Amino acid sequence: MIIDAHTHIWGGQYGESTRELLRACDLFGISKLHVSGLKSHYPDEAEVAELNADVARFMKEQPGMVEGYCYVNPAHSNALDVLKKGVEEYGMSGMKLWVATFCDDPRVFPVVEACIDYNIPILIHAFHKAVDQLEFETTGVHVANLARLYPNAKILMAHFGGNCYHGIRAVRDCRNVWHDFSGSPFRRDDVDYAVERVGVDRIVFGSDMPITYLVNYGQVEEADLTAEQKERIYYKNALELFDRSLKIG
Repeated sequence: MIIDAHTHIWGGQYGESTRELLRACDLFGISKLHVSGLKSHYPDEAEVAELNADVARFMKEQPGMVEGYCYVNPAHSNALDVLKKGVEEYGMSGMKLWVATFCDDPRVFPVVEACIDYNIPILIHAFHKAVDQLEFETTGVHVANLARLYPNAKILMAHFGGNCYHGIRAVRDCRNVWHDFSGSPFRRDDVDYAVERVGVDRIVFGSDMPITYLVNYGQVEEADLTAEQKERIYYKNALELFDRSLKIG
């Protein structure tokens, strides 16, 4: 069983994105997708609404296989209303933060507090870059700040923070932070490093599809893991992370 906890529908490409995701499920035996909609770095309210509606549509078309993240731009005054609609009307099971603000910006705090009340995870794009860092692009340091401020929040730091030796090091003592290694610019031994630093129970499989899949699958298959550890990464940790009956702290 494989649960992919980090996939996307790209704005304006609903048909292409969803076909590619479903094709990957058939080819690679993926049992469940957790999906968010993305387009521009600093979306307006209308764009956010359209992206979340696309994800809700995909959830309705593929019940049981597709679950959604509610994409929120914390810079918008209606961010709490957007989250409420995503969770209560659309039935989404997580919240997505991208690059419109740092994740430890005070404007993020109200939606984080709502996620704690809903007991849903927060998927946070985090990427430490040598060049071309975006103006408000979160790194592991920002994730650590948020995690320590809200120890009861379930946080999923994406991409191993863009550089596992930076991102994981920043949050290794934060027990409320899980990690995915979605995306392609990573090394074979990154998973081994992450298991050594934070333990296998805090690592969740994600691919960043429709960008890539096999690179991330190969990272797990080639890592120095037992069969049970692979199962935890492929699906067991995600089942626990998204289980709203299980609280932390």
